[in-house]
This record gives sequence, C-alpha cells and structure tokens, in this order.
Amino acid sequence: MAERVTKQVTKQARSGPYFCGIDAAMDVVSGKWKALILWELHHHGTRRFAELRRGLPGVSEKMLIQHLREMETDGLIHREVYREVPPKVEYSLTEHGVSLNTALAALGEWGSARIQRIGAEKVLADATHAAQAAHGADEARSH
Repeated sequence: MAERVTKQVTKQARSGPYFCGIDAAMDVVSGKWKALILWELHHHGTRRFAELRRGLPGVSEKMLIQHLREMETDGLIHREVYREVPPKVEYSLTEHGVSLNTALAALGEWGSARIQRIGAEKVLADATHAAQAAHGADEARSH
C-alpha cells in the first residue's frame, strides 16, 4: 500500500488589497486555465497530472504546473503525494475550490448562452485529444 505524504504549502496566498469582491475572486481565477482546471476536477473528481493535461487540450506542461501550484497556494485544490515508484500525485478540489466552482456556475451558463448566440464551435476535450494523438502518430510515421 502506498504511503501518503501531505506537503504543507509554504507560499503565501494572495491577500489584496482589493477594490471589491469581484476583484478578490478574479485574483484567484485569473489565467486561461484555472477555471477549466476547477471544472475538470469538479466533473471528473480526483485526477492525476496526466489526466488533467489530457482533459485540457492546448495547456502546456509548464502552465499547468504553474496554475496548479498557485491554486494549491490559494487553497482551491489539494495535492496528495504518494510515496511509491513511480511517484503518484493526485489533485482534488478543496471545500474552498468547490464553493468557487459553484460561484462560477452562473458565469458558465452565461458563456454557454453566448456560444449558442454567436454560433461558436465548442471544443470537445476527448475528440481534440484523439485528433492530437492521431496527428502525432502520423508525424512519427513520416520521420
């Protein structure tokens, strides 16, 4: 059985000053991927790094690591490290992250209505990942 290691976050969470509540909320969700990470963890539960990356087509490894660290520092996600070989790390939402995701639900509804109103395409993570994998396999065959 794997031994779990809980690491204390030593960085200081953002603490203002803020103009208003929207300013404080946007401080922790700023960045293209943070709200999507919240959505991914909410809809799929605890995820490993590679699972998160596959669920967020287009995110670079560097950006995902940076956002996950910031979100952990801000108390939105929990990072569980298991002492085993190969190393295993899992991410999940904290109570604070769940409450923020709930607050973002209305914004998501607004965005869905906008997608329909302007006729925009909607990216499907699984389809995009499959297309990227197929493209990579095609490139490997051509070399």
